[in-house]
Amino acid sequence: MKRLAAPLLILLTMAFNLLSCNELDENYSTNPNHRLSFSADTLSFDTVFTTIGSATKEFMIYNQNNQPLLISEIMLASGEATGFRINVDGRKGDYFQDIRIQAKDSLYVFVEVTVNPNQENQPLLVDDSVLFTTNGIKQSVRLEAYGQNVHLYKGGLVLEKDTHFAADLPYLIYDSLTIAKGTTLDIAPGAILYMHDKAKIINDGTIVAKGTREKSIQFRGDRLDFILNDILPYDRTPGQWGGIFFRAESFDNVMDNVIIKNGTNGLTFEESSPEQSKLKINNSQITNMSQNLFFALNCNIEVINTELSNAGGSVVMLIGGEYNFIHCTLANYITLAKRTLPCLTLSNNANNINYPMNATFENCMIDGSFASGKKEEKYKGEMNLSISDGTTFDYIFNHCVIKSKGDNNTQFTNVIFTDVSPSYRLKGGEKNKYEFDFRPDSLTSLGVGKADLFVTQKYPIDRYGINRLTNDGPDIGAYEFVPKEDEEKNN
Repeated sequence: MKRLAAPLLILLTMAFNLLSCNELDENYSTNPNHRLSFSADTLSFDTVFTTIGSATKEFMIYNQNNQPLLISEIMLASGEATGFRINVDGRKGDYFQDIRIQAKDSLYVFVEVTVNPNQENQPLLVDDSVLFTTNGIKQSVRLEAYGQNVHLYKGGLVLEKDTHFAADLPYLIYDSLTIAKGTTLDIAPGAILYMHDKAKIINDGTIVAKGTREKSIQFRGDRLDFILNDILPYDRTPGQWGGIFFRAESFDNVMDNVIIKNGTNGLTFEESSPEQSKLKINNSQITNMSQNLFFALNCNIEVINTELSNAGGSVVMLIGGEYNFIHCTLANYITLAKRTLPCLTLSNNANNINYPMNATFENCMIDGSFASGKKEEKYKGEMNLSISDGTTFDYIFNHCVIKSKGDNNTQFTNVIFTDVSPSYRLKGGEKNKYEFDFRPDSLTSLGVGKADLFVTQKYPIDRYGINRLTNDGPDIGAYEFVPKEDEEKNN
C-alpha cells in the first residue's frame, strides 16, 4: 500500500490541476467592455519588391483586464488575397478560433507580405486588416505595404553582349552581375540597382553610367526597412552587399552623377595598366562601406567633384599608378563599423612588388575622426604615405585641407595641415539618425574660400550644382558653402 501511495498522490495532483485549468478556462470574462489592446493600430512595411517576400514584422495583443479573455476569432480580412500572412502565437494561417489570453498577459502576431507585380514603376499600396472578435466586439489592426516592381535577376547574370539598363523599373540583383570582357553595360539616368546580401558586380568589360544631377544612378543594398524603428534605416548601414570589382582588363569606365553606398567594399580596381584610363568619375558619392571604400592597384583613374566617405578600412587606398583627384571630399567618421586605417593611403609597393606612383590632389579635403598624429610624425593622422626606395613615388597636394602634421614644400603647396576637423552640416549619430552631410556649415569652416582659383575655373560647378565662382573665393572639397537660409529660399 505504501508503494502505491506516491503514484496515487501524483495522479490526484494531476487531476486536481486539470480540473483547476478547466475551471479557469470556463472563467473567461463575458463583459463586452473588456477589450483587447494592441502595440500598434497600423503595421506598416517599407517598400517591398514584388514577388520577393518581406522581412517579418510583429505586433502584440494585450489583455490588460483582470480576467482571462477568449478571442473567438482572429482572421485576415482578405484571407491572404492581398499577400499578407500571419502567425498567431506560433501557428500559421489566416483564420484562428478560440485563442485564450490570460489576464495581464500578451500574445505575438507575426506578419509577412508578398506583393504581386503590376506594370507600373510607381509603388503600389497594398492594405489589409487583422480582425479580432472578443465577446461579440470586433477590433482590428491595419496592415499596409508598398510594393515596387523590379527587373529581378537571380542565379547570377552574365552580360556577354552590349546591354542597356533603362530606368523604367529598378533592378534587383540577387546573386552577382558579371560584365564579360569586351562588353559594355550602359546605364540610363535615374536607374537604381538594388543589390541583395553579398551580391557583387564583377566587371571584365566597361560600365558607362551617366546620370544627371536630377536623375542620379544608384547602386545600393536592397533592404528598405529599419534596423531600429525610426532611428537606423538599413539605407545608412554598411555591409549590405559585396561591391563593384573592376578586373585587370576592364578599361574606359565612366561614372557621372552616381551614388554607390552601403556595401562591404565600394570600388575595387584589381592590378591593371596605368597606360589606359580605368575610370573617370565625376559629381558622385561613394559612401558607407564596412571595409575599403576605394582601392586601386596600378591603375589610371580620375576623380572630380566627388565625395568619398566613411569606411571601416581606407576611404582611398592607391598603390602605384596614375591618379588625379580634384575638388573631392575624403572624410571618415563611420560609427557603424570599426575604423582600422587612415582616410588616405598612398604607396608604391605591394607584396614586395614595386609600382611607380604618380598622384595629384588639388582642392581636396582629407579628414576624419583620427587624431592628426604626433608632431615628429609628419604626414600621418588621416594620411599615410608608404614609400619604397625601389621605384618612383611622385605626388602633389595643392590647396588641400589635411588632418595631419606636416609642412608645405614642393610637394605640398598652400596645404592647410590641421589638428581639428572642418565643421560639417551632419556627422551621423543617433540624434541625426546616422545621416551624414559633408557640406561646410559656416563661412569660418576650414577650407571655405581657400581653393586654388585657377584649378576651380576648370571645374566651376560643385556636386550640387552650386557655382563656385560667385563667392569671394571657391571652397576646398566637393561642396561649396551655402547658408541654409539661402537654400531654403531657393527651394
